[in-house]
Amino acid sequence: MELTANEDIDAPLDAVFAAVTDFDVLERSALRRGIDVRRTDRMFEPGAGMTWATTFAFRGKTRTATIELTRYEGPESLAFAGTSGGLDVGVSIELVALSRSRTRLAMKVAPRPRTLSARLLMQSMKLAKGNIGKRFRVRIAEYAKDIEDRAKRIA
Repeated sequence: MELTANEDIDAPLDAVFAAVTDFDVLERSALRRGIDVRRTDRMFEPGAGMTWATTFAFRGKTRTATIELTRYEGPESLAFAGTSGGLDVGVSIELVALSRSRTRLAMKVAPRPRTLSARLLMQSMKLAKGNIGKRFRVRIAEYAKDIEDRAKRIA
């Protein structure tokens, strides 16, 4: 099961890429949502190889996940690989300049189960795919609107 979302943002490509790669802001946003996030790499510049350890509640249990930035090709694309229990998740973000002041953000999330319990989780997610997909697209639309608002404040 793959989740995809596309949003057009009224901001230049470089401003959108800067917002998408502002990892300090993303970490604080996760903390506000109750997700404990810690950087585990020693890199000073953003790039492939950055890693995070996270702890969060899901379905009544505390879960842990590791996330690695696997591709950092500015200002067009990013890719992350995450692992939690028996589930591997790939996330790709593609940015395309539609004009000087408009950018399309395309996000794809592809979970891959490695264990029986992860396969069962994926089966239950497939049954609710319409609802999960809608919530994912709404969340990405909110994120795109936030990036647009930040870009307008800066400009």
